[in-house]
Amino acid sequence: MISRVGELRRKEVIDSLSGCRVGYIDDVELDTMTAQVRSVVIFGRPRFFGLLGKNDDVIIPWSDIALIGEDTVLITTNVKSKHKPLKVQRFFR
Repeated sequence: MISRVGELRRKEVIDSLSGCRVGYIDDVELDTMTAQVRSVVIFGRPRFFGLLGKNDDVIIPWSDIALIGEDTVLITTNVKSKHKPLKVQRFFR
């Protein structure tokens, strides 16, 4: 399958080990000396409408990409384990 970089952007990334959604591809890192794709980048989500900055960007090496489909990209690395899971607190008990 031949794909353009523009088509690769905005595809949903799924971690095949945990089944979690990692995010959407926002950027691609290229090695200009060898003309190869080195990694894909998922920008960090803004915290509190961007007033408190944003989370770190997630960089996925090209070697960790298992499959590129029409709408999704499957990866074989456990990216979500690096981040703390969100805790939901109840206001009323």
